[in-house]
Amino acid sequence: MNGELSLRLHHFLPLSYANGPGARVVIWVQGCTLGCPGCFNAPTHPTKGGEVISVDSLFERILTTQGTIEGITISGGEPLQQMAAVARLIERVKAETRLSVVLFSGFSWEELTRMGQSQQVNSPDYPLPLLKNVDVLIAGRYVQQFHLARDLRGSSNKTLHFLTNRYTASDMEAVPLGEIVLTAEGEIIMSGIEPLIWQDK
Repeated sequence: MNGELSLRLHHFLPLSYANGPGARVVIWVQGCTLGCPGCFNAPTHPTKGGEVISVDSLFERILTTQGTIEGITISGGEPLQQMAAVARLIERVKAETRLSVVLFSGFSWEELTRMGQSQQVNSPDYPLPLLKNVDVLIAGRYVQQFHLARDLRGSSNKTLHFLTNRYTASDMEAVPLGEIVLTAEGEIIMSGIEPLIWQDK
């Protein structure tokens, strides 16, 4: 049954240096109902569109990048609005590879704790079970007036949670603010916590 889980994917980037420490795969999920004003990734918000892909197929896609990356970053959209599929994906990543996992969520740590309580999850270390497979969680909504764009936090209210000892605050601070990627298909992708904006002159 787990193999039948699917995820609505906005984009898969096989190599990035601006979405977490080191070289990483980036998975942007499709769909977010939080509606943070000023979010720079509004195309990921509609809950329709994107590519529906099985978790196992997405995991196999990640495996093709092994040897060139040190981890995966899951962003969005809102990954935790597709919690079962994301949980299964990172469970496989942690069980079957040595890759690290960085997870972005617009939900605050307090909201995640309430989610866990409503699901009768009782863990002193993690508000939700899937977080045991996450190395770094960046939590909280983007708040435009608190814009920060540093250490992977878009705004200063967002919180960094180091759930393992794999990374430190200095690792986050060393991540480039943005990057431009030209894919093999000729697509130009601008990403990062402070991505460049294309302007026609």
